[in-house]
Amino acid sequence: MAQAPRFRKEAAAPTGDVDVHPVDGTLPPLKMFTSGLQHVAAMYAGVVAPPMIVGPALGLSATDTAFLMGASLFTAGLATLLQTLGFWRIGARLPFVNGVSFAGVTPMIAIGKGQGHDAIPVVFGAIIVAGALGFVAAPYFGRLVRFFPPVVTGTVITLIGVSLLPVAFNWSQGGNRTAADYGSMKNIGVAAATLVIVLLLRKLLRGFLQQIAILLGLAAGTLLAIPLGMANFDTVKNASLVGFPTPFHFGAPQFQVAAVVSMCIVMLVCMTESTADILALGRIVDRPADARTIEGGLRADALGSALSPVFNGFMCSAFAQNIGLVAMTKVRSRFVVAAGGGILILLGLCPVAASVIGVVPLPVLGGAGIVLFGSVAASGIQTLAGASMERGENALIVAASVGIGLIPIAAPDFYHAFPKDLLVVLDSGISTGCVTAIVLNLAFNHLGARRGAAADGLAEPVPAH
Repeated sequence: MAQAPRFRKEAAAPTGDVDVHPVDGTLPPLKMFTSGLQHVAAMYAGVVAPPMIVGPALGLSATDTAFLMGASLFTAGLATLLQTLGFWRIGARLPFVNGVSFAGVTPMIAIGKGQGHDAIPVVFGAIIVAGALGFVAAPYFGRLVRFFPPVVTGTVITLIGVSLLPVAFNWSQGGNRTAADYGSMKNIGVAAATLVIVLLLRKLLRGFLQQIAILLGLAAGTLLAIPLGMANFDTVKNASLVGFPTPFHFGAPQFQVAAVVSMCIVMLVCMTESTADILALGRIVDRPADARTIEGGLRADALGSALSPVFNGFMCSAFAQNIGLVAMTKVRSRFVVAAGGGILILLGLCPVAASVIGVVPLPVLGGAGIVLFGSVAASGIQTLAGASMERGENALIVAASVGIGLIPIAAPDFYHAFPKDLLVVLDSGISTGCVTAIVLNLAFNHLGARRGAAADGLAEPVPAH
């Protein structure tokens, strides 16, 4: 484990030198940059994966999808600066990384079905409203956290990962079901090779290189695929070196009630996860998070989410993997993470950097995606470990919620006879599973519960690392 670096002292005070708390300390410029770059490396794949999934699903071209990836990097940087530096009562002012939330991927795809060229504006309109709701609700959300114990948060995080795995399987087969080589041994073989490479790198490497095992695996898989004629460099050739994510590039936002309801549910899920992560990070950096810290962190989440669609980005929330990085390296400075936010902004202003991901063949992404998305599900299972599953009620809550949440995956046409507006919510297993878990938790652990009987159900949410 790396030795914690020395932090600079504050300017001399009248009573003598005073050591600053490591959270508020700084590092020499080179170490500040490299440590911030490590945070970017740990989260990069997680930031670009959602637009890579949503773009093709909504019928966007490779160029537009690359634009979405650059915009997501840019808005993730803005949201991270809001969290780390903050202003007024906005920002947790902890080494807290924000990026595009996986929780919104499936609902956004469900919203976009049948919308045609209006899909992205409808999605962005719903995110703006959800972000505004989250900003207003932030001061009161702390009172609602007890309704989101591990049995609820663990179920939702597990469903997020499980809902995304079919995307990785589709990528592994080639991504285009009408293509002649869809599901060919070549495609699946490259995906399997990439998966094995990622696992080996994660096992054999240490420190910084281990943190970027997925990125290294993507690079190795791409090199393997180039001789097979599977890599396409057109997006890089057509990308500019410098560019700005033009506000509302896809048109003015549109507001549809069903879409707004679906994304508001996602916003509540994101706020719940962020609250758990803030509490965990506060313990790790030895600055326990109080109510005001949680409120500021949630406001930054919500404001970042509301502003993201302006620059063509998606909903933002905490990146739990970076909390694990803070714990591992012992570098607790929020300014290090702010440096990472600055790097993300610079990457977002360089379309070529975003378009490089477009070179990676879909089977390669599929092989790495199995690990990436599976780790999200594993985080949910880890959270459920603290949900007192020995209690029959909690096991029943998980069973029913996961079962209902898997309906859109296992039986995609299950709700075909329902009104179209309802399908926006019902076709998202994350939304239906979350609502089911909340309602059942209220029914079994709150309404009419004996004093102390629901103690396990009201436990503090366990963060997903």
